[in-house]
Amino acid sequence: MSDAADVASAGQEQGRRGREGKSVQALRILVVEDDVLIGELLAETLEDLGHTVCAVETRAGSAVAAAARCHPDLMIVDVGLGEASGVAAVKEILRAGFVPHVFVTGDALRDLSLGPDAVLIQKPFREPDIVRAIERALTAKPARAGVAPAVR
Repeated sequence: MSDAADVASAGQEQGRRGREGKSVQALRILVVEDDVLIGELLAETLEDLGHTVCAVETRAGSAVAAAARCHPDLMIVDVGLGEASGVAAVKEILRAGFVPHVFVTGDALRDLSLGPDAVLIQKPFREPDIVRAIERALTAKPARAGVAPAVR
């Protein structure tokens, strides 16, 4: 099954409920994903969970502008954005203040240097992975360079 199909089926599986059928707090979320289809399906899944997606951006510069414009409660950011790094975009956004964030990647995890406390999920992911990562990111303390705890 493709990454996009996993995300789409995950959104349909549980509707507006999170893991174990619990309702989740509605958040304003910025999605940064260079694969347009995956970005749209992730946004749909997040909306099915009861969140508002304030923007879906495909480029680092657009993500920084969107974060300044919509002041998200959470960001879900692809590590590799083609022309730039999602990590660099997050660092730029965090200069204005801490925003909980989740990194996603389809790359091998061993090659990434996001810091020991980064919340990271690997593609393909399913709705429970997203819910768990959001929960972990929301409990993050901004003290360590704006990086959130790891999802394991």
